Amino acid sequence: MAGAVYIKTYGCQMNEYDSARLADLLRETHGLVRVDDPAHADVLLVNSCSVREKAQEKLFSDLGRLNEWKAMRPGVVIGVGGCVASQEGEEIRRRAPYVDLVFGPQTLHRVPALLADARARKPRVDIAFVEMEKFDNLPEPRADGPRAFVSIMEGCSKYCSFCVVPYTRGQEFSRPFDDVLAEIAALALQGVREVTLLGQNVNAYQGRRRDGRMADLATLIGYIAHIEEIGRIRFTTSHPLEFGDTLLDAFAAEDKLVSHLHLPVQSGSDRILARMKRGYTVAEYRDKIERLRCVRPDISLSTDIIVGFPGETDEDFAATMALIEEMRFDLSYSFAYSPRPGTPAAAFADDVPASVKAERLARVQSRNLEHAAAISRAMIGRIETILIDRHAPRGRGDLSGRTANNRVVNFPGDGQDLVGRFATVEILEVRPNSLRGRLVGVETDVPSTISKQREAAIP
Repeated sequence: MAGAVYIKTYGCQMNEYDSARLADLLRETHGLVRVDDPAHADVLLVNSCSVREKAQEKLFSDLGRLNEWKAMRPGVVIGVGGCVASQEGEEIRRRAPYVDLVFGPQTLHRVPALLADARARKPRVDIAFVEMEKFDNLPEPRADGPRAFVSIMEGCSKYCSFCVVPYTRGQEFSRPFDDVLAEIAALALQGVREVTLLGQNVNAYQGRRRDGRMADLATLIGYIAHIEEIGRIRFTTSHPLEFGDTLLDAFAAEDKLVSHLHLPVQSGSDRILARMKRGYTVAEYRDKIERLRCVRPDISLSTDIIVGFPGETDEDFAATMALIEEMRFDLSYSFAYSPRPGTPAAAFADDVPASVKAERLARVQSRNLEHAAAISRAMIGRIETILIDRHAPRGRGDLSGRTANNRVVNFPGDGQDLVGRFATVEILEVRPNSLRGRLVGVETDVPSTISKQREAAIP
C-alpha cells in the first residue's frame, strides 16, 4: 500500500529517535514515505512528550488541527504515541474520538498492526510496558546523513519527585551490548560518522554481552571507538549518580569521545535537591565536574535547571545562581517548575508565585546566555574540527557542521561537496545562532569499511 505518513515530534532526542525508527518501520510494512506536510499524508501521527507544562492541552490542540485534514479526507488515520499517550491512554480517545490509534513509547513496533485495525474501523489503544520487544521488531536502521542517534537504554528507575518519565516509559532497561554495536556498525557502513548514544539515564547502561558478562557505558564507548568510520561519540542524558570513575577514564582515554557533557544538576541548593530526590549534594556534583576537568580541561558542560520548585526560597535560588556562576555552563535547559500529574511533587504545595518563577527563570537564562556568548567569543581565531553534516540553509555554496562543543559553524565550501567529512575551520565571527569560519583543511581519506582487525575485536 503506497502512501505517506506525517509524524509530528515533541520533546527530547529519544522521541526524535523513536519517530525516525517508526518512519523506517512504516516504510517497510506499508510503503509509507515520511512527509513534512499533513496535507499530503494518509497517516497523521503525533509523538508526544509529557515533560513540559500543559502537554496534554497542546496535544489536543494539535489533534484538533489534524482532524481538519481528516474531515476533508475521511480515509486519513490519526494516531498518538509517546509519553502523553502512555499517561492518558483511553482518555485520549474519549476526548478526541476521531483518534484511531494510541500507542506508548514501548509499543511503537506494533503500529503497523494497529494501523491495519484502524483502517478496518477498529480503533486501538496499546500502551503496554514491554522491554526488548520493540527493538527486536524494528527494521535495520537507515542513515539520514552523517550523524545518528542510537537508543541504548530506556526508562528510568530514579523516581525524582518531579519527574513523570518512570511512569510513562517504565523502569530502566538496557539493550544487549552486541545489538547496539551491530546497529552502529550498520549505520557506519551507510556513511554515519558521529553517533549520539541515548537514554533517559544513559550512563546507567548495563548491557549483557554474548558471553553473559555485563558492559557499562564506558566499555561500550571503548568498543564503538574501534569502529573505524565512527569519528565522534556523544551521549545524553546523564544522571550525576552514575557518573563514576569508568566514565572519567573513558574521557581520559578515548579521543573520539567529544569534550562535551550534559549533566543535569536541577538546583544549586542541597535542600531542594533532597526534596527533588536527586540523590546527590552540590558538593558531590562539583567534585565530579572538577575531576572531569582534570582529564578534559576543555570540557563543555551543559545542564538542566528547574526554578521555583515547591519550597524554593530566595536563599535556595541564590545557591543555584552561585553554582551557575561557578560552573559556567555552556548551555542550560532551564524551566519554571510545574507539577506533573502522578508524581510525588504534585502533592506538594506549589507555593512559589508564578511571577517569582518567571523572574528567576529570566535570571538563570540570561546568565547562561552570557556564559555561552563568552565561550563563543573565546573561540574566535581558534582552529576547530567539525563534522560537515549539511549544506548551509543560507549562503550559496556554504557548508555547515558542528564543533565538538556542539556549535554550528557555517563557512564557504569553495564549490566542494564535503558533507560527511571532518574538516578543520578557523572561527572568524560569532553570529546570533551560529559561528562563521573559513575552511582550513579536510580529511583526505574517508573510511569505507570496518577494518577486519577491529571488526574481529568486537565480541
